[in-house]
Amino acid sequence: MNSNLQLDAKGLSCPMPIVKTKKAMDTLVSGEILEVQVTDKGALADIPAWTKVGGHAILGQSENAGVITFFIQKA
Repeated sequence: MNSNLQLDAKGLSCPMPIVKTKKAMDTLVSGEILEVQVTDKGALADIPAWTKVGGHAILGQSENAGVITFFIQKA
């Protein structure tokens, strides 16, 4: 999937993946897509919850070799 911006949040633990995701999303305009890569397992619950509260949409999610990737479309 193509994204407008990539965020490498690997190696960070809660709450930093969410903090960095919010800052990155603030730079995008509505409809653009942020790709977020994390290794913190807590992000499996945290990022979808944060996305829902913000009205954004998760277009895709995958996990490969311990790296979780989210594709989030800005509301």
